[in-house]
Amino acid sequence: MGREDRRGKRKSREQSRKTRIPELGYYYIITDTDQTEKNYLEGLRDSIPEEFKGKIVIKVSKSRTVDLVKTCKEGASLYPQYSEPWIVFDRDQVKDFDGIIKSAEQSGIHAGWSNPCLEIWLYAYFGNMPNIQDSVSCCKRFAIEYEKRTDQKYDKAEKDLYKKLCEFGNEENAIKIAQQKRKQCIENGLTVPSKMIPCTMIDILINIIKTKIGDNNGGNYI
Repeated sequence: MGREDRRGKRKSREQSRKTRIPELGYYYIITDTDQTEKNYLEGLRDSIPEEFKGKIVIKVSKSRTVDLVKTCKEGASLYPQYSEPWIVFDRDQVKDFDGIIKSAEQSGIHAGWSNPCLEIWLYAYFGNMPNIQDSVSCCKRFAIEYEKRTDQKYDKAEKDLYKKLCEFGNEENAIKIAQQKRKQCIENGLTVPSKMIPCTMIDILINIIKTKIGDNNGGNYI
């Protein structure tokens, strides 16, 4: 049964659930690529209700990946209302990958990393996150799966990437798969990001946003 409101009327479970969900905050997201990550994130933003779109700012940094934290801090300072700063990047061939993540955490910035690359997270939309060690192989295998599912060639410059993934895949299931893979890494003693393969933190950002706008079942994340 639902709880009673102040007038003694019973609230439905749906009403009670909605009142418990925190309001969507303001997100300032920096990525180091103007293709896949940018298109995916912009697709996410464009998919949410109009009243929330202004709460998500996405910027592409021309700086080196190692300078993402500094760039994010400087950019976020110009938008004081954006209380949730994120950097989004891949392990790929990035030097000091773990150091960047540690620096971000120490600076109060969320690190939305993927190992070996963002495509391992995109793969999850199609029901799997295979154990692929390098980004080149990951991109090639994902491209094959993407074409199989959508009957279209995978293009990193695809503006409708997020829309296609949601249309032909399953986002809620993708989040669950990413959670499971992250948990498996930790249970196997792999807690250093560069050693956590396959793994991503992007699902946390997606889950937070979708939960707070009431667009999923409010799944937990780790």
